[in-house]
Amino acid sequence: MVTYNHCWGEDRVYFHDEQGRLIGLPATWTDVVPPDPFVVVAAGRSYFRTEELWELTQLVRRLLSGGHRHV
Repeated sequence: MVTYNHCWGEDRVYFHDEQGRLIGLPATWTDVVPPDPFVVVAAGRSYFRTEELWELTQLVRRLLSGGHRHV
């Protein structure tokens, strides 16, 4: 790993590949960031957090009422 910083709206890890090119990946794709506690506790039993379900509910309500505002 060369560096770890916030870039492109997310935490990213940078490293050099076999050809020496600098590669950047979302830090969440690596083991640099500890696993999300929700994901660990849910252990595959739940795919959505409460906040995500609330956002989905609001989106469905807007779409059903004809309010096609972009999210």
